[in-house]
Amino acid sequence: MDRIEPPPPAETRTRRNQDADWNAWPVADYLAENYRMLHPCDIGVIHHHSAVYRRYAPAGLARTLELGAGPNLYPLMLAAAASRRVDALEPSAANVRYLRHQLVHGADASWRPFYDLCRALDPALPESSAEALSRVRVVPGTAADLTPGRYDLASMNFVAESVTEDFDEFTALCAAFVRAVRPGGRLLASFMERMPSYRIGTGPVWPACPVDEPALRGVFAPRTNGLRIVRLAKDRTLPEYGDTGVLLLTAVRPGAAAQDSNSR
Repeated sequence: MDRIEPPPPAETRTRRNQDADWNAWPVADYLAENYRMLHPCDIGVIHHHSAVYRRYAPAGLARTLELGAGPNLYPLMLAAAASRRVDALEPSAANVRYLRHQLVHGADASWRPFYDLCRALDPALPESSAEALSRVRVVPGTAADLTPGRYDLASMNFVAESVTEDFDEFTALCAAFVRAVRPGGRLLASFMERMPSYRIGTGPVWPACPVDEPALRGVFAPRTNGLRIVRLAKDRTLPEYGDTGVLLLTAVRPGAAAQDSNSR
């Protein structure tokens, strides 16, 4: 009889997305560490993303996606300037509860500086964050549930690199992200640069896949046109997660030309 080798110790195995209990994501600790104040990193992401949305006429996009929305509201707020409907796809039950509460009862007061900056950069946004968020629909699910070609634009912020230690799985998630938009549809993303697996508060260690600009180019260049990546310096006002900065990505799914004819 062949000898059956025991599995390696848990700490030496490459952890995949399914190995983490995302339903137990520590929403309160995550918000406290990252989004209870407007950090320089957020300001950089908002400036970058707002410039993309300003290319479109108000309500010029029928349907857009926020993949792995988490409890971060400002990407959803930004999308409301151009999108008539924003699908916030989110697998974590804890994050879904938080998002739905924010949509029903109004955004926490701590989100006000974020929305003020979003609106200062894009006056096409409604006067109130409540009106902006009224265009959001929370959709429980994962990238596996995406219908290819459904969206005019897809956004993903700090997701693919922070849910798995497996680079092949990271690549597959990014590929699903690209396929989610129609040919000619635009892609908008943020990635933590070189971030290892990380801890929120005093909780468990969550899986992450350290990526840099060459890694992103290797994944996205064969799948997109017009790929552009810019870097934000490491934000020292955030907790130490082991990252070296933030990488901001824009690209277009190959096919028909991106329909910026509705631009302002």
